Amino acid sequence: MTLAPIAIPAQSALSVASLAVQGFADVETLGGDRPLSLYALTIARSGERKSTCDGLLMQGLRDFEREEAGRHREDVKAWMTRHALWKVQHDGVIASVKGKAGKNAKTQSEAQADLAALGDEPIAPPSPERTVTEPTYEGLTRKFAEGMPSLGIFSDEGGQFLGGFAMSSDNRQKTLAALNDLWQGNPIRRTRQGEGSFTLYGRRLAVHLMVQPGVARDFMADPKTDDTGFLPRFLICEPPSTIGTRLHGLTRDGTGPLAAFAARLGTILQSPLPMNPESRALEPRRLLLAPDARALLTEYADAVELSQRPGAAMSSVTGYASKAAEQACRIAGVLTLWRDLAAPAVEAEDMVSGIELAGFYLSEAQRLADAAKVSEETDRAERLRRWLIEEWPDPEMLTGDVVQKAPIRALRETKTATAALEMLERHGWVIALPTGTVVRGRARSTAWRIVKGGSHAV
Repeated sequence: MTLAPIAIPAQSALSVASLAVQGFADVETLGGDRPLSLYALTIARSGERKSTCDGLLMQGLRDFEREEAGRHREDVKAWMTRHALWKVQHDGVIASVKGKAGKNAKTQSEAQADLAALGDEPIAPPSPERTVTEPTYEGLTRKFAEGMPSLGIFSDEGGQFLGGFAMSSDNRQKTLAALNDLWQGNPIRRTRQGEGSFTLYGRRLAVHLMVQPGVARDFMADPKTDDTGFLPRFLICEPPSTIGTRLHGLTRDGTGPLAAFAARLGTILQSPLPMNPESRALEPRRLLLAPDARALLTEYADAVELSQRPGAAMSSVTGYASKAAEQACRIAGVLTLWRDLAAPAVEAEDMVSGIELAGFYLSEAQRLADAAKVSEETDRAERLRRWLIEEWPDPEMLTGDVVQKAPIRALRETKTATAALEMLERHGWVIALPTGTVVRGRARSTAWRIVKGGSHAV
């Protein structure tokens, strides 16, 4: 319908499915049971029709939320009436033992019996909304406390979240830690002076952020997102652009499949979540792995493990690779429950699909990491070039001069300095001098001559 890169609507569909089913079960993995929550990051520049694809696949969810909002208003009205009556009776019982004289005064024992008969304070009906766009940690916690136990952070303008208050320098560490805990299925623990402390169990969170490349690069370059293990929890893709090829004659009608997708989504969303009625904590069942599915997963996990050895294919993305088998389980579990919410186990067919998708996301992580590394190396070389041309006073220089004097922290190691100089040599900005060339009165093993009029910028 849109002729967008297929990965864009596929990410939206998989993320919506994760949000829909994550509250019903935890899937068995090789390392224990895990939530069916998926974190997805879609990278595409403006004009790739991200919002159009996401809107079409989110329409069923939006329709459900709109219908639930109408019912919620009526539920709130009924609750307010019950609560007002309860409060009048509760306050009356309390007043009857506050030292008031008269034949209607009650003893503490009588008042306690009356309060027990009155019952607990009526709880407000939970907000029916299933998604938020750019919450703070505090806002997300409040949403989980007052609303549904299964939520999603979904935004087709993900830069607003990544660049917002929750991800500011003062709050980023706290937000990353909280989102890591939710991905693991850990309880939310909150302690604040004046508000006391509380713990929310049984909450699940799915995430899908759609961002432009510049925003993604800045986010992925932040050491905190990698050091905390946050970024490797994401299924990331940046598909090749289709801009310039999206001819109207090539479009196809997809209203039938979209309607089927929305209908299935509505059926799942209308199914009661397994949760404690008082605490609203989810009580998901265990989704097992069928023997054939477990065998496939074990084979895949071992292959990925071997690929992380030093110098092997995935040695540069071990954070992502270490989670690949678990991601395969999560994806396979989502596909299983999307088809059959009562399915007892993940079968081989869905595990094959989960492994194939996990492999795709792992290859994307490797490709993006390699591209980022090349970009970083090029940037260092370009900054070194400008420094040599504009500030270095001599026609020759030594590798040690760069290590000791270049105003670029990343070049303070001989290995990175040499790599940058070799890149400048390939582009004609420096020439490696023969071993033994005299520079500043001494024969040098490694020295370079600066070419002031090199070919072009790196």
